Amino acid sequence: MHVVILGNGVAGVSAALKLRELQPAWEITIVSGESKYHYSRPALMYIFMGHMRYQETKPFADSFWAQQRLELVRAWVTRIDTSEKKLELHGQAPLGYDQLLIATGSKSNKFGWPGQDLDGVQGLWSLQDLKLLYANAERARKAVIVGGGLIGIELAEMLHSRGIHVTFLVMESSYWNNILPDGESGMINREIRAHGIELRLETQLDHVVDDGTGRCRAVVTNHGDEIDCQIVGLTAGVSPNIAVLEGSDIEAGRGVLVDGNLRTSAPDVFAAGDCAEIRAKGDERNTIQQVWYTGKMQGEFAARGLAGKATGDYDSGIYFNSAKFLDLEYHTYGLVGRHIAGEENLYWEHPNGKHAVRIVYTDEGVIGLNTMGLRWRHEVCERWLRDRISVDEAVRRLEEPYFEPELYFRHEPFIRRAFSEALQQPTEGAL
Repeated sequence: MHVVILGNGVAGVSAALKLRELQPAWEITIVSGESKYHYSRPALMYIFMGHMRYQETKPFADSFWAQQRLELVRAWVTRIDTSEKKLELHGQAPLGYDQLLIATGSKSNKFGWPGQDLDGVQGLWSLQDLKLLYANAERARKAVIVGGGLIGIELAEMLHSRGIHVTFLVMESSYWNNILPDGESGMINREIRAHGIELRLETQLDHVVDDGTGRCRAVVTNHGDEIDCQIVGLTAGVSPNIAVLEGSDIEAGRGVLVDGNLRTSAPDVFAAGDCAEIRAKGDERNTIQQVWYTGKMQGEFAARGLAGKATGDYDSGIYFNSAKFLDLEYHTYGLVGRHIAGEENLYWEHPNGKHAVRIVYTDEGVIGLNTMGLRWRHEVCERWLRDRISVDEAVRRLEEPYFEPELYFRHEPFIRRAFSEALQQPTEGAL
């Protein structure tokens, strides 16, 4: 049996490793045009800022793949032929398969802005994007970042670290407030501005201005303001990278359409990770999960399906995500900012604006947690949400998820006092 995995990101590699475990004798090939070896995509910013070298972003030694009998093919796939069960490769002979996993990840969004294809205009998703950024940064004094997501703030920090003045265009009234509650979003607004990055809220890109040589020299916003720049970062989200499906009979919507077992419409073809769109049951909206840990989970789940050992439908479990907004760490668990019927919120923020905790709960118990500038233990937060402990119990047990270095300042007594007052309860145990 020969299984080909298209894509060497976290979903593809997780699938390959799990499949090798389940089927030691099978032939497994990983195909990627971006790089030969798997690397940590979130570490791109640290390479650019000089904190890491590319070699240090690879979780496995180069010799690991041969030891695991995983063949690596560096090639761009131009077409998937499901009738002949083969991949057509650019400049190379076709590659046959018995089963195929599509794990091609995401790509940076473009929305047809005039000038979006000028030199100096780019996204940040691949090693090729990083190489382009090095070249663009050499001649840049000013940059404009379009889009207030996680990649946007990373790119802003990267360019700011090179002494390039950054203007950040965010269409929302507050940074990422389509995801974050007002308190946390406001904290990040202040953090961005405190670092000297110019934040323009409720502002969108209208078009990019050509300098007459095919390179950007400015952007014009929807308010008619012209902002000089030599780099335009397009970071208005990502979407499934499914261009490889063109000319195939594999059904697609926003992403590669799959069922609950991550099977596509084509025989012996699965999809996992950022590129997969899971068909919903009933009237619910199809699901695309573009988070690192769900990529890993989907990859491993797809491997079980490829190996003939799948049981039940894929379930990502309790939602989790984390990020770093300049010097401000963020962690979220469960249902926060979803406006669930009957939900209540407890929110504490330190007067210094650098630490915050939010507990979201209903009559049935705690359903979501946010921390800003504080680290809580993942396994404890997940257990609280899985067990639906009461908000009263969560307030009593604030020390349980605490995860900070020894001698670090403890905030729980102050958080407990604030939450207890909000709940009109005694502050037993508070200092």
